[in-house]
Amino acid sequence: MKKTRNLLRGVVKGIGGYGNCIGVPTIAGQTCFDESYNGNILVNAMTLGLVNKNKIFYSKAAGINNPVIYVGSKTGRDGIHGASMASAIFDDKIEEKKPTVQVGDPFTEKLLLEACLELMAGKSIISIQDMGAAGLTSSSIEMASKGDLGIEIDLTKVPCREENMTPYEIMLSESQERMLIVLEEGKENEAKKIFDKWNLDFAVIGKTTNSKNIELFFKNKKVAEIPIDFLAENAPMYDRKWIKAKLPRKNKFSKDRFKSLKLGDCLKKVLIDPNIADKEWIWDQYDHTVMGDTIQKPGGNAGVVRVHGTNKAVAASVDSSATYCYAHPLTGGKQVVCESWRNMISVGAKPIAITNCLNFGNPEKQKNMGEFVECVEGIAVASKYLNYPVVSGNVSFYNETKDKGIKPTPSIGGIGLLSNYKKMMTMELKDEGNYLFVIGKTEGHLDQSIFARNILTEFNGPPPEVNLFNEKNKMEILF
Repeated sequence: MKKTRNLLRGVVKGIGGYGNCIGVPTIAGQTCFDESYNGNILVNAMTLGLVNKNKIFYSKAAGINNPVIYVGSKTGRDGIHGASMASAIFDDKIEEKKPTVQVGDPFTEKLLLEACLELMAGKSIISIQDMGAAGLTSSSIEMASKGDLGIEIDLTKVPCREENMTPYEIMLSESQERMLIVLEEGKENEAKKIFDKWNLDFAVIGKTTNSKNIELFFKNKKVAEIPIDFLAENAPMYDRKWIKAKLPRKNKFSKDRFKSLKLGDCLKKVLIDPNIADKEWIWDQYDHTVMGDTIQKPGGNAGVVRVHGTNKAVAASVDSSATYCYAHPLTGGKQVVCESWRNMISVGAKPIAITNCLNFGNPEKQKNMGEFVECVEGIAVASKYLNYPVVSGNVSFYNETKDKGIKPTPSIGGIGLLSNYKKMMTMELKDEGNYLFVIGKTEGHLDQSIFARNILTEFNGPPPEVNLFNEKNKMEILF
C-alpha cells in the first residue's frame, strides 16, 4: 500500500533524525508487517542507560516546602491530549488529531540530557521525572503520590512559548524535552546556573506540601484543588469481561500438498516476504556506532554495546509476534519472551531482564480484552520460570481504525550481560568445514509459519508449542 510505504519512510526518518542527532546509537530493532496495522501503525522504542547503583535517582518527592522546578523547553499547545489520542480509535476525522502530536527537538533534548547529568553529579536533587504522557499533570501527581505528599503549582510561572495558554492547556501539554525536579531548599541558584549555561529554561513553579492535594494557581487565583490519591492510588479499577481463547487444532498437511511445490520457487517466495526480507536499508540510516562502544551492529540476534573501559558488554533486542499472539494469546505471550531469551543467549549474553509495550485493540470488546489478559499471563509465566523479570512496561489500548483493531502485539525489549565481550557470538558463518548443530528438538511445526501462510495459503492453526523447561536447559548447556 502506498500509504503504508509513506508511513514507514516517515517513521524510519523520524527515528534516524532524532536518534542520530541526540548521540545515542541505534543498535537493534524489529520491523514487522501485517494488514491489521494498515490504519494504525505501531512504533515502540526502548532506551538503555548505564548508572551506578548508588546514584540512582527516583521520582518520589520528599520533604515539605521543597522547591518544584521546571526545566527544559517551553510549553506549547502541541501534544495536548497526546496520551488520549494514543489510546483513541481512529476514524474519518483522524487528520484533525495531528495537532495532538508532539514536536520533538533532538538538539534541545541533548542539552537537557547533559544539564541533568551535570546537576545529578551534585547532591541537590530529591526527585526527578520527565514530563511524558499528560505532561505536567502526570509528573507532578505521580511524584507527590509516591512521596505521600501534596504539591502546589503556580501555572503563571510555567515557561510558555504561546500566548494566552489556559491552565488546562498548560497542565495537559505534552511538549517534549521537559523535566520536573524537586530540589533541596536553598539549592535553586546553584541549579539555575547549570541550566542557564546549557541555554535551557529553569523556573521555580511550586513547592511540596503536606496537604496531600494538588493545588493549582493561575494569576493569583486557585483554579484547582484535587486529592492526590483520587488521581493516583485510588483511581477506579476496571473489571472488564473477557473471552478465553481456544487453542486451534493443528493442520494435517498431506504429502499431496507438497508434491507440486518447487523448492526454489518456495524459497524465493518466503525470502521476499516483507517480514523476512533484508531490513538493512532501514538500519543503514541509523547511527549505530556513535560513542564508539557498539561491538555488534544491527542485523544479528541482538545489538551489543561494550561497557566503556571494561571487559563487560550489554546485549539488547526488541521482539514481537502478533501472528502467534493472534492465533493463541497465552502461547504467543510465552513465545515472545522466549524469543528474547534466545536472542540474548545467541550473542553470548546471560539474560537479565525485560520491559514491554503491550499494544492491543479496544479492551471494551471481550475478545480483545481476552487477548490482553492471556498475553500478559503468558509473559508472566515465561518470565517467572526463566527468571527473566519484567522490570518496567507500558500499555497502549484502542489501537483501532474504523472499528478494525490491530492483532495483539506485545513487544518485549530484553537485555543481557556479557562478562567478557571478547567471547561474544555473531551469527555469520566463519570458516569452511565448520559444523552446524541444532540444539533442541525439531517438531516439524508448520502452522502460523511464513511457509504455511504464503505457500500453502493456510492461515489457521496454533503457534509452536512452548516448553519452558527445554528453553531453560538450552541456556544451561550453552553456558
